[in-house]
Amino acid sequence: MEAIRDLPFALAFGILFVIVMLRANATYWLGRAADSGGRRSRRLQERLEGKAMDRARDIMATWGVAAVPLSFLTIGLQTAINFSAGAMRMPIRRYLPAVTVGSIIWATIYATAGTVLFTVIWNAINA
Repeated sequence: MEAIRDLPFALAFGILFVIVMLRANATYWLGRAADSGGRRSRRLQERLEGKAMDRARDIMATWGVAAVPLSFLTIGLQTAINFSAGAMRMPIRRYLPAVTVGSIIWATIYATAGTVLFTVIWNAINA
């Protein structure tokens, strides 16, 4: 984080944006793979094909797009929401714009307030 802090904002933002886009998209595709693999396992298929999951897929496909960029304002939910979007087969045409907005939000936060907060904590620990 110290190396990122010392970079010009545009470069720090660009690096952080690429990192989070790669991570979020990899998580989405892992969710899709888990869904595909679950169809081959009777036990997992029952969990992925139940009424509740069907309803969740419908909600995620219709309304859940907003959950993707908003998850980038949280700690701990980003991975779960991106994985769920993949597992629930959110259409890529909806997911990519949503994850791009979320990644812009995340990179902006971490390239500004995140590096300042890290510096304050780091200096307090090492004082």
